[in-house]
Amino acid sequence: MTVALFVPDLMDRSRITAVAPDAVVVVGVGDLVAGPGDTVVVDLSRAGVLEAIARLVGCGARVVGFGSHVDRGGLDAARDAGCEVFARSAFFSRIAEVLRGP
Repeated sequence: MTVALFVPDLMDRSRITAVAPDAVVVVGVGDLVAGPGDTVVVDLSRAGVLEAIARLVGCGARVVGFGSHVDRGGLDAARDAGCEVFARSAFFSRIAEVLRGP
């Protein structure tokens, strides 16, 4: 399994790469859509992510996103686009389990 990360925050990224050290870090949304990864982890608070989710899902990628639990509209929109959505705290408390998949 190849994991791609669009997680610009360095602290968040380091918590994920501690569990998935071979993850490929993507620096821009355009790279995310064109980049590697059958599982793509995204920070839902970043600009352009919602638009990229549907394209990623359409290409067969599993998209996992995390965001603020109070951003119900953003979380719902990501879920509607095909993303597996987690509140930030839930994602970071279960990173290994989430990355293993359903």
